[in-house]
Amino acid sequence: MRNIAILGGTGFIGKHLATRLIDMGYQVRVLTRNFEQNRDLLVLPKLTLLETDVYNQEQLNQQLAGNDAVINLIGILNETSHDGTGFRKAHVELAEKLISACKANNIKRLLHMSSLNANAKNSHYLRTKGEAEDLLHAADGLNVTSFKPSIIFGEDGGILKKFAALLRLPSPIFMLPSAHAKFAPVWVKDVVAAIVKTLDKPDSYGKRYQLCGPKVYTLQELVAYTAKQMGLKRYIIPLNTSMSKFIAQIMERVPGKPYSLDNFHSSQLDSICGDKNDFKQLGISPHPLETVMSRPLSATTSKESYSIYRSLARRSASLPLS
Repeated sequence: MRNIAILGGTGFIGKHLATRLIDMGYQVRVLTRNFEQNRDLLVLPKLTLLETDVYNQEQLNQQLAGNDAVINLIGILNETSHDGTGFRKAHVELAEKLISACKANNIKRLLHMSSLNANAKNSHYLRTKGEAEDLLHAADGLNVTSFKPSIIFGEDGGILKKFAALLRLPSPIFMLPSAHAKFAPVWVKDVVAAIVKTLDKPDSYGKRYQLCGPKVYTLQELVAYTAKQMGLKRYIIPLNTSMSKFIAQIMERVPGKPYSLDNFHSSQLDSICGDKNDFKQLGISPHPLETVMSRPLSATTSKESYSIYRSLARRSASLPLS
């Protein structure tokens, strides 16, 4: 196995994964909706960047030709609509097209990024994530491995960077919906390690690995930690369930959906592994948040904050999140 195609390879996880695969000697093909916006990836040797509409079956079939395996990192946290159709397109419909493209090219190996709590019925995001995962695992002739991480962080992106952008808003008071939701933040490089470790391993076929960091935090603790790392003093006001839902109903109509009703519904389930953290099964010791993020986070500049807000808005418009 030498040729790997990545969908969602231009995102946070995808860039780390592409770099790691190239370091290991693989030829990597990254499919993107916008070649010009992602030219920075071309500095990586053995990487081919291909402008593709992954929802176009003919284009997808063509671009996956000649690959030994496919890695799907595409997913969205919000949609422009309000009825789940955006989530269904990004997750379920893409999974259907991937199955067809793999069959057309006799590709037997697919690795898929899912989510903890996938299949939960209380949110479009979780429900469609679960449907896509089940659809891929049930496909005939396709050896699938899924990864179900909690929220992902890193020095160069991920959840803490998003918090940092929001915390830089010029107000000492930060009202926080779903403040008591629990997460087990996982380092992006640990997630990448899990993916590459299973790539050529037949004993991982059919497995669905839950991936969590070694410590559980509430959302409020994570936001407070981010503010401290930035050197900012913020008074975080946790909102109760009814007020969180009310705020979500308002923000649902704000461009970019910084906090949506679907986000609220997802947050009602803790994103933690409990006793089933599969890093141990993979022989990986996940890194604690405080160890990785030992250097202070810079207080994001206004220009950087605007860039992050635009990114969030694009992602809510059904662009890949990875």
